[in-house]
Amino acid sequence: MVDRPMSGVKIVEVAQYTFTPAAGGVLAEWGADVIKVEHAETGDAQRGIRVGPVSASVGSYHPIMEHPNRGKRSIGLALDTPGGYQVLTDLVRQADVFVTNFLPATRRRLKLEVEDIRRINSQVIYVRGSGYGQRGPDAEQGGYDQPTFWCRSAAAWSVTPPDSPRPIAMPGGAYGDSLGGMTIAGGIAGALYARAMTGAPSVVDVSLLSVGTWAMGLPLALTMLSGEIPPPPTLDTPANSSVSNPIVGNFCTSDGRWINFNMLQPGRYWSDVCAHLGLEHLVDDDRFSTAEALMANAAEASAEVAAVIEGKPFAFWLEHLQTMKGQWAPLQNPLELIDDRAVVANGYIVPIVDADGNERRLVANPVQFDEAVPATRRAPLFAEHTDEILRELGRGDEEILDLKIAGACT
Repeated sequence: MVDRPMSGVKIVEVAQYTFTPAAGGVLAEWGADVIKVEHAETGDAQRGIRVGPVSASVGSYHPIMEHPNRGKRSIGLALDTPGGYQVLTDLVRQADVFVTNFLPATRRRLKLEVEDIRRINSQVIYVRGSGYGQRGPDAEQGGYDQPTFWCRSAAAWSVTPPDSPRPIAMPGGAYGDSLGGMTIAGGIAGALYARAMTGAPSVVDVSLLSVGTWAMGLPLALTMLSGEIPPPPTLDTPANSSVSNPIVGNFCTSDGRWINFNMLQPGRYWSDVCAHLGLEHLVDDDRFSTAEALMANAAEASAEVAAVIEGKPFAFWLEHLQTMKGQWAPLQNPLELIDDRAVVANGYIVPIVDADGNERRLVANPVQFDEAVPATRRAPLFAEHTDEILRELGRGDEEILDLKIAGACT
């Protein structure tokens, strides 16, 4: 059984915020030794950011750092000093993968470009996370997931009704960053495989815009085929608005919650839906008795379904529909998702112990190997492992002290 397939892989990460570092968090859960190189004085710029309610950050535990940096080790280096860059050189010499999301100007200034890193280690896989890719007029520009992944990719446009007073925002912080980090992790895995097969190291590039464009792949393909802009949703569009399928859509309960039906084969599931909703008399109704008739009279059938669901509260349907054969789901809030029975049963949320010794929970990466729930550790404190890492590189105590006095490391 190989539930940590990246064991033995060494990764040096010179990156900050969530997009790109999230890849290192995934790879650490897959078994890699990920060394996070942070600015010797300020650390990862994200350490100073607080998101969510005050109660979401307690003591040393800050979710915005824990999520992308789980399982890593941290060293504080001043890369603009000879001593700090020499330590980085020693780390890169032992690494399989070098990861960065620094902007091109900073990479050039700090000698972190492909040719700089490959001079140190010709076999290292070089990975860049960026806002807008490596070519074109925006290659030098940075990006964040809200403007780059969400807005520029047309995702925000596609979910914002034209009569909305404002654009619809992403579902939550680091939404595109997390998807992008997972994408980078997959790219690194592919590059490691390619190197093992061919001996040639790759340069891996993933941008927030590329991830956003990929996520919009189907609607963009339809747009390119038709040459037309698909209409955005409107606030007066019925929730259960499928024109040919009455059991696809969102249905409101008596207490204002929502149940989603997504049964793409209406003829197959219609009788079972009717049985669960007390609509057995509709099964033999000429308007709905065949798949063709049901699709032709979808609006009428959908109205019947909506009226029944609207008659009872969310909690009733959550229990009552458990035996229904077709595909459906409740529209859950975050607190409900945390305790979702499938999430719990599959170990999609895992326990960790924070730096203060408190038990916490963290969402695991979505990939499981050999049916094993991912084991993870907390994110490192700033420069927590500097001495440990330097000793692994052969530095003695006096040399470590000299590096710190010179400002090369923290």
